[in-house]
Amino acid sequence: MRDSQESCPAEPPVHVAIIMDGNGRWAKARGLPRTAGHKKGVEAVRRTVEAARELGVGYLTIFSFSSENWRRPEEEVSDLMGLLRFYLRSEIAELHKAGIRLRVIGERPRLSPDIVRLIENAEELTAGNTTMTLVVALSYGSRQEIVLAARRLAEEARAGRLDPESIDEDALTGRLFTADIPDPDLIIRTSGEQRLSNFLLWQSAYAEFVFTDTLWPDFTKRDLEAAIEEFHRRERRFGATTAGSR
Repeated sequence: MRDSQESCPAEPPVHVAIIMDGNGRWAKARGLPRTAGHKKGVEAVRRTVEAARELGVGYLTIFSFSSENWRRPEEEVSDLMGLLRFYLRSEIAELHKAGIRLRVIGERPRLSPDIVRLIENAEELTAGNTTMTLVVALSYGSRQEIVLAARRLAEEARAGRLDPESIDEDALTGRLFTADIPDPDLIIRTSGEQRLSNFLLWQSAYAEFVFTDTLWPDFTKRDLEAAIEEFHRRERRFGATTAGSR
């Protein structure tokens, strides 16, 4: 006989965010160039997006390129931008067909104009989709995001459109790149590393973290399911306490 938990599976977290790590180590272990790891990483993105959709996740955010990644060797950055162009050109039709909305967060002025156009076209095409939202953090750094939000608040206050006394958490949240996106419930980091690396610092205040030794190119639906299962074993208190707990 199947138990009640198996027959009535728990609802998936609304928002799952993933720090995709390990492409370089995956390639090095096989004697391959880092580009090969990044290409395999794109395949893992494709698998994970489909798995998240099948599992009923509402929002999936992937950390694809950080503001710090601009400091990598020029050749590697060029290869990564090439893969981004390829993804935006080859995958958007499938995302749209699956009812997935694409959102890109980060500092677009640092991107090439042709990439910005591809992003804008993809966002416009998929804007009405409701099955799932795929959020791609691109040229993204959370500290800079918070700085930009604070600057917007200061400018509005200086212009007389905002009373400084009214500035609260909601005011700052509303000026982040993620203003209309719910905070992540679950953050997954692959490759065994256990840090945020300047990713969704404000938004992850009450997120649950799951760290896996799996390198990103090897990440599968089963890895995502295992992280969600671990998420459901956690007791989320959001700063409050329960009877008998401390």
